[in-house]
Amino acid sequence: MTPPKRVLILLYSQTGQLTEVVEQIIAPLQVDPAIEVHVQMLKPVKHFPYPWPFFEFMDAFPESALMRPCPMQALDLADDIEFDLVILPYQVWYLAPSIPVMSFLKSDQAKRLLKGKPVITVIACRNMWFKAQEKMQTLLSDIGAHLTDNIALTDPNSTLATLITTPRWLWFGKKTPFWGLPAAGLTEAQVRGTRRFGLALCTALRNGEEKTGKPMLQGLQAVNANPHLLASERAGTHSFRIWGGWISKLGPPGAPQRKPMLALYTAFLILLIICVVPISLSVQMLLRPFMKQKFATLKESFELPSGNASHRMNAFKEPL
Repeated sequence: MTPPKRVLILLYSQTGQLTEVVEQIIAPLQVDPAIEVHVQMLKPVKHFPYPWPFFEFMDAFPESALMRPCPMQALDLADDIEFDLVILPYQVWYLAPSIPVMSFLKSDQAKRLLKGKPVITVIACRNMWFKAQEKMQTLLSDIGAHLTDNIALTDPNSTLATLITTPRWLWFGKKTPFWGLPAAGLTEAQVRGTRRFGLALCTALRNGEEKTGKPMLQGLQAVNANPHLLASERAGTHSFRIWGGWISKLGPPGAPQRKPMLALYTAFLILLIICVVPISLSVQMLLRPFMKQKFATLKESFELPSGNASHRMNAFKEPL
């Protein structure tokens, strides 16, 4: 008798949105007798709260930007257990993988579990994830894991709207529409639609496609990249690294002496958003007609390995 394929899900979700996405993706896998699903929660020793108080939220940015790990609880898994596929969902914190996920990937346990394994990353975020995925690819490469697919889900609303709705959600736990602004986060349709990836993975695992090293989720609109955000991501990453370095020298996370500098950086960010971002967006709008080919190339590159094609969508429609 052929043993079932083992799939490991490594999950950390602060707000719960990523958990909802993962539940949809793995639902078809959990009812397939040929597949054995193991869900492991990534747990930092020190809890990151939700709602996230403002200064605790800001205090996380130096370590996020500098990719400095926090202590993590060990997973309850035998050292010799082997998996055929790993699904690694993550949130984006300050244009980097969230601290709990990044910290786990820098651990010895991650090296033992993921070395030589195919990995599918799943991102759920506001809108910027390019630099975070670059860092994720480096983290996976460092431990010998192989990225086969990426799913990226972003808030469908405008950049200006989400500048208000996302912080309100994170800081106060309020996700609902208000003052004419939309609800924060992914839509229900986006979350439900991720079931198609689970259905496709059932077929792929039954056919042994995870052994080929090739993408298994092409043709399912796994990623829709917006290359026009790259300039903002690069500027943000540079700023976070510089200020993060300064602030981290004042003390460890939670140190009261970091607060004045965090307040100063907050004022700097607000000024940047009010004054610089509109100018940057205007310049990009003017240059866009002359940079169509460059943006098209960037878009195609960022959408690898799973892509934005839709030719397999009908084969894995969400059941009504």
